[in-house]
Amino acid sequence: MKIAVIDYEVGNLANVYNAWLRLGVEAQITRDPAVIRSADMIELPGVGAIRDAIGNLEKFDLVPLLQEQVHAGKFFMGICLGMQALFETDYEGGTYKGLGFLPGEIVPFHTRLKVPHMGWNELEFKQSHWLQKNLPAHPYVYFVHSYHKSPVDTPDVIAVADYGQPVPAICGKDNVLGMQFHPEKSGRVGAQLLQNILDYVQKKG
Repeated sequence: MKIAVIDYEVGNLANVYNAWLRLGVEAQITRDPAVIRSADMIELPGVGAIRDAIGNLEKFDLVPLLQEQVHAGKFFMGICLGMQALFETDYEGGTYKGLGFLPGEIVPFHTRLKVPHMGWNELEFKQSHWLQKNLPAHPYVYFVHSYHKSPVDTPDVIAVADYGQPVPAICGKDNVLGMQFHPEKSGRVGAQLLQNILDYVQKKG
């Protein structure tokens, strides 16, 4: 199993790499087009601001390569800021064009609760999904974010969390999957979600 973790200078790459290693997979941290094209799946991690994320993807000429791979059917997952980059438009500190792999916008919270949304929160699956395999009845995962996907009630929203309002936590369609939380920081639940992704990609391959 070959996993390409995109290095575009806005991700906590060590945690992501170690999460896969604990599952017996040595992911490759890379922005080499040949490595990315030869991978079985691609992960786009990310922390920070969307301006830097999209700017660096463009700087390293990764946008057309990632579009090529997604359109070819390769499994692609975005984590935290990497999930927010999957959508069409992002309104964090301006207006930015995302990768457009999933429909929707990234908007700020409108809640009386403290922002950023930081800490453990429960996932509520809105539809039956293969990601639920072997998860506990009440799975908790770790979030750190100040913006979220909108709208909440579209078919691509797989799971939500409640933070004074429903927050899309997992979104996906076809070969594209986004997780607003950090599976690599989410203990056994996070590890099981990553294992389910491995199993899914291997089965599809």
